[in-house]
Amino acid sequence: MTQPRLSLVDTDPAELAVDAIVIGLHSQPDEGGALLPAAGAESIAAAFDGKLTSTLALLGATGSPGEVTKLATLGTITAPLVVAVGLGDEPSGSAPAPETLRRGTGAVVRALAGSETVALALPVPDDADAPGVLRAILEGALLGSYRFAGYKTKPQPGRREPVSALQVHVPDAADEPARSEVSRASIVAAAVRQTRDWVNASPNNLRPPAFADAVVAAAEGTGLQVEVLDFDELKAGGYGGIVAVGQGSAAGPRLVKLSYTPAGVTDPKRVALVGKGITFDTGGISIKPAAGMWEMKSDMAGAAAVGATMLAVAALEPGIAVTGYLAMAENMPSGTAYRPGDVITMFNGKRVEVLNTDAEGRMVLADAIARACQDGTDYLFETSTLTGGQVISLGKRIAGVMGDPATCERVKAAGESVGEPAWPMPLPDEVRKGMESEIADICQTNSSMDRAGHMLQGGVFLREFVAEGVDWAHIDVAGPAFNSGEPSGYLTKGGTGVPVRTFLALIDDIAADSAPLRG
Repeated sequence: MTQPRLSLVDTDPAELAVDAIVIGLHSQPDEGGALLPAAGAESIAAAFDGKLTSTLALLGATGSPGEVTKLATLGTITAPLVVAVGLGDEPSGSAPAPETLRRGTGAVVRALAGSETVALALPVPDDADAPGVLRAILEGALLGSYRFAGYKTKPQPGRREPVSALQVHVPDAADEPARSEVSRASIVAAAVRQTRDWVNASPNNLRPPAFADAVVAAAEGTGLQVEVLDFDELKAGGYGGIVAVGQGSAAGPRLVKLSYTPAGVTDPKRVALVGKGITFDTGGISIKPAAGMWEMKSDMAGAAAVGATMLAVAALEPGIAVTGYLAMAENMPSGTAYRPGDVITMFNGKRVEVLNTDAEGRMVLADAIARACQDGTDYLFETSTLTGGQVISLGKRIAGVMGDPATCERVKAAGESVGEPAWPMPLPDEVRKGMESEIADICQTNSSMDRAGHMLQGGVFLREFVAEGVDWAHIDVAGPAFNSGEPSGYLTKGGTGVPVRTFLALIDDIAADSAPLRG
């Protein structure tokens, strides 16, 4: 669905002619749990003659993070509805933590579906913290308003449409840095929403050829260079992993490459993004249990994130070169499917003994990683819904990161800065030792460990295909990429868009470090 229109306002929030106005609400544990309106709500609190917080308390408000409480204004202010969102304890600094604001804003905008225009009078300080705080509010609002269009043939009774216009109150609506944050937030949120749309699509409507076509169509007019390899070209090019996984399906595999080169930059740093695009994963010959298999439509979330990140990169124009590699295949059982026991020659010439066809993600990723390294890159970040072991180890919100220790820490810091947490994991020597093959260069899994350390096995395998001198990290988002539970904060049900914002934070970080000279 269409992204809401964003605008900045600096007029008195109590006088804004909108359907609803949102304020922040703090709890005060040291004051017996008393409520305190957050900065930005002063004129609204004054209009209620000091009774705003007591009335909200009667309605059950506690100020806990993400809690939403609606109050009819009955003409007290111009807007007919004031909506308080809990922001937790009163902050010690000038504003709450950005992630608290991001989640709270997402929750309240989602709760206001059915309202045409909503104003956000939340705490945006007039100091050095302002850009980060404003960015969090803008992103939370845009992401919280997301809803997948879906495939229903009839309107749903009582279904309320998402908010279509958002006004954000700031100290100065003409402030250029603030206006730049609006532009950036619109670009970033559009990329996350595009990722969600691709992940939420039904697998019969987004098989590899259709997925590739959708990415190409989205990249049209952006300035990105596009290359697409089909089944015959992949086979001729020696992409044994992608071909092996994809050959069991009537919908052949694809490798999509999207390239951005900054204008006027001499010898820019190069970043490669690689994403797993298994549009549906049955497990192949090593077929999965039927229960919950429908969620395997999300097994292309890594490629979706890479493709959408590239769209954002083209719009944001960083001073470094960024290339995305989307390895797409459908893992199906058939008379042409690859088998346990097969030996596959990969793009970099290594030979892999297949032990489990359900460990297909690492096969397509290995080829894409090897291709990225052959093309040349300084940094390589790969993301995939690779293993159930990630969910067992770290849960549904925290990604597992493996690779160079320093690069993993960089990913962790980037993720923390945008609310996409990640945790570095080891690549033990004993895991690699158990992947030795009697007949090939490496086994695809560690048969002696079975499912134990499965996430680590994936990272150890992928490391074999990274060229020396390349800073790299593998980001396993098996849990964070898809929310099968209830909506929370700015995360709606289904695809989440993780780790698009982490990628963009990493690109910003590398671009700032590189500081290339523009000629």
